[in-house]
Amino acid sequence: MSSQTLSLFRRIESALETIALASTPLEIIHDTAEFLAAHFAEDLGITGGRIYVHADGSYELVKGFGEAINAPIGRRIWKTYPPFEKMLDTGIVVMSRDDERLDPHLEHELGTRRWFAAIAVSDGQYVLSFDVDTPSEDHEKLHRTLNIIRLAVNQKLREDRMITIMEDARQIQNSILPRHLPKPGDFEIAARSVAAEIVGGDFYDVIVLDDDIFNVVIADATGHGLPAALQVRDVFTGLRMALSREFKLTRTLERLNNIIHRSRLATKFVSLVLVELNLTGTVIYCNAGHPRPILIRDDGSLVRLDVGGPLLGPVPDAVYSIGIQSMEPGDSLILFTDGVTEASEDGEEEYGIDRLIHIARTSRHLDPPAMVDRIFTDVAEFSQRTPPEDDQTVVVVKRMLPEPEEALA
Repeated sequence: MSSQTLSLFRRIESALETIALASTPLEIIHDTAEFLAAHFAEDLGITGGRIYVHADGSYELVKGFGEAINAPIGRRIWKTYPPFEKMLDTGIVVMSRDDERLDPHLEHELGTRRWFAAIAVSDGQYVLSFDVDTPSEDHEKLHRTLNIIRLAVNQKLREDRMITIMEDARQIQNSILPRHLPKPGDFEIAARSVAAEIVGGDFYDVIVLDDDIFNVVIADATGHGLPAALQVRDVFTGLRMALSREFKLTRTLERLNNIIHRSRLATKFVSLVLVELNLTGTVIYCNAGHPRPILIRDDGSLVRLDVGGPLLGPVPDAVYSIGIQSMEPGDSLILFTDGVTEASEDGEEEYGIDRLIHIARTSRHLDPPAMVDRIFTDVAEFSQRTPPEDDQTVVVVKRMLPEPEEALA
C-alpha cells in the first residue's frame, strides 16, 4: 500500500472518529463536512460545500462549510432537481457544472465549482453537497470515500435515534410504574422491577379503588426491549380505564385481551395476574397465563393462585374465571415474573420455583421491602448476571401483624 493511500485511510479513520464524537444530527453532519473540507482538499479536491435539510418536498440550505461559508442560507431547492433526484435514488452523486441537466443560474447563486458531489443521509432528511476543485474526471476515489462517510453518518444517526427512542420509552415506563406504593389498612406493599435492557416488558401497579378495596397487578409482555415496553403501556392504559369503570375482574381481562389481540405491535402475548384485595382480607384474583403467585401463610403453609384463563392476546374471545382466597395477619402474597424463576448462570440450571418458595418461607416474618431485597439478592447470587438475562419483577403484599402492646410498667 502506498504512503499516499495509507494517509488517505488514516484520514478516513479520523473522519469516522469525528462522526462518533458529535451529538445532534446537524452537528454530526456539520462536523463531518468541516473535517472533510479541512483534510481532504489535496486528495479529493473537496474545498467546502453546503448542508440542506428536507422540508415539505424541498431542501433548505441551512449551513455552508469550508470555502462556502457564505452560501445563500435559506435557499430552497426542489427535490425533483436532477442532481437531487439522482442522489436520493443512489445515495451519492458526482456531477460536472457543464451537465446540461443543471440550472446554471441556480448553480452560480449557490457558488458550486467545476465539479460537485453530494450524499444523502438519514433516509434523505439531510444532504451534504461538496465543491470539488480538481481537473481530473476520474472521481473513483472521491466516490468511494464519500460512500464510506455516508454509511458511517447513517449508522451514527440511526444509533442516536434509537438511543433517543429507547430513552423516551424508558421515561414513559418509569412514569407508568408507581413511584409511591400505598399502605391500605393493615396491608404493606413493596415491589421492584429490573429490566434486561433500557426498557422492559414487565409491569406492576397498585390501584386503590375506594377506602376498602385495592387492586394489585403484575404483567409480563413477551420478550423485552421497546416492543414489550409499548405493549406494557397498552396494558397500563386498559387496566386503569376498565377498573375506573368498576368492571368485574373477568370483564376487565376480557376487554384487555381484545385490546392486545387487535394490537399492531409484534409483541401480542401478555401474561398477567390481577388481584383485588378487601381490607377484611378477602382476595379475589384472576390469573391470565402468568406464573402462579405464592400466598405464604404466617405458619409457613402456602397456596398457589392458579385460577383464571389463558395468556392475553392470542385468542380474541378468551374466557376467564376468578379464584377466591383470604389473607390473615402475617400472611404474604408474592407475585413475580418468569425472569425470576428462569434466571440461570450461562443457560444451565434455572433458579426455579422451589428456591423462590424456600426464600419466601424463610423471610416471611420480614417486612415487604426486606422480603423483596432477600429475593433479588438470592436470585442475583444464583445467576451471577447483571443486568439479568430477562426482565425480573417481584411484588410482595403483606397483611401486617398488629404491633405488640408495650408491657405495663
